[in-house]
Amino acid sequence: MDSQQATKESFASNAAVLAKFRDLDQRGKIMAEYIWIDAEGNTRSKSRTLEEKPEGYKPEDLPIWNFDGSSTGQAPGDNSDVYLKPVAVYPDPFRPPHNILVLAECWDADDTPNKYNHRHECVKLMELHAKHEPWFGLEQEYTLLDLNDRPYGWPQNGYPAPQGPYYCGVGAGKVVMRDIVEAHYRACLYAGVKISGTNAEVMPAQWEFQVGPCTGIEMGDQLWLARFLLDRVAEEFAVKVSLDPKPIPGDWNGAGLHSNFSTVEMRKEGGMKHIEAAIKKLEGRHKEHIAVYGEGNEKRLTGRHETGAIDTFTYGVANRGASIRIPRECAAKGYGYFEDRRPASNADPYLITGIIMETCFGAVDDAVEA
Repeated sequence: MDSQQATKESFASNAAVLAKFRDLDQRGKIMAEYIWIDAEGNTRSKSRTLEEKPEGYKPEDLPIWNFDGSSTGQAPGDNSDVYLKPVAVYPDPFRPPHNILVLAECWDADDTPNKYNHRHECVKLMELHAKHEPWFGLEQEYTLLDLNDRPYGWPQNGYPAPQGPYYCGVGAGKVVMRDIVEAHYRACLYAGVKISGTNAEVMPAQWEFQVGPCTGIEMGDQLWLARFLLDRVAEEFAVKVSLDPKPIPGDWNGAGLHSNFSTVEMRKEGGMKHIEAAIKKLEGRHKEHIAVYGEGNEKRLTGRHETGAIDTFTYGVANRGASIRIPRECAAKGYGYFEDRRPASNADPYLITGIIMETCFGAVDDAVEA
């Protein structure tokens, strides 16, 4: 559809009309919304009807389903079936109280993971190194756009005032669409996402939410679900969500997915030596990490706007211009966690958390050979 012809009214949901149908008796049935990740790193979903069970559903109780992978860039037209294997179940905040959201992995007809299924390898790494009790916390930055792909609330011709008053801002003219942020926060809490906070970011129309701490594969699962929930909430308002790491060129902050990480060894007294050892390993594989830390990240990692340069690895205490930041509190205590500031906002959390584990503790293939 031509975005120039699109109107907000033609895309926004009519909540008042829908409300008349929400309380209808479902006659012993529930709606299960299957969610997956497509070839472009977006979420897709579709619904099916299941029998209601008083004890609820676990992933292993749910049927494997399929979809047309040729329409999502995940399979050729002459062999288009891609299978959805449920891996996590959550309450559905859009259809309370008994309906569910089902996060699923994508598998091909030959029973191998689809090429865009990055969760499968991440699970192997998390299980192999589970004794280290890895905790992750991801900070998802995003930008809200109108239907013409302009940052929401920006002048149609020109730019807002320079950055300064918008970060954690309060009041008209400083923040836009707080309704989306509030609705998303509550939707995450209802669904059981471990959302730990939210704030307005440095560029106007840019926001951030944080998920974690989560253990192992739970991190990737919960962030992908939180992304799905954000898109669904914004859909109600006829607003687009952009994960572009540099949505507006020039003197404006980009958007990242800062990744906080610790292990049981790092969280104990004397843990700083383990943090420093991990950072040394990360330095040795800087290029490998950058390769999976998001598309278009070179536009963001310039050494300006609270980033390190993409071709240089640096670290420091409380330094937001470094690749890796050690929080001042952790440096003072001598234990805690570190923050990898390199991932872009559009990076896949399974790839981020997987390569951090691989770099710090070894690849799955190495363990098999040993």
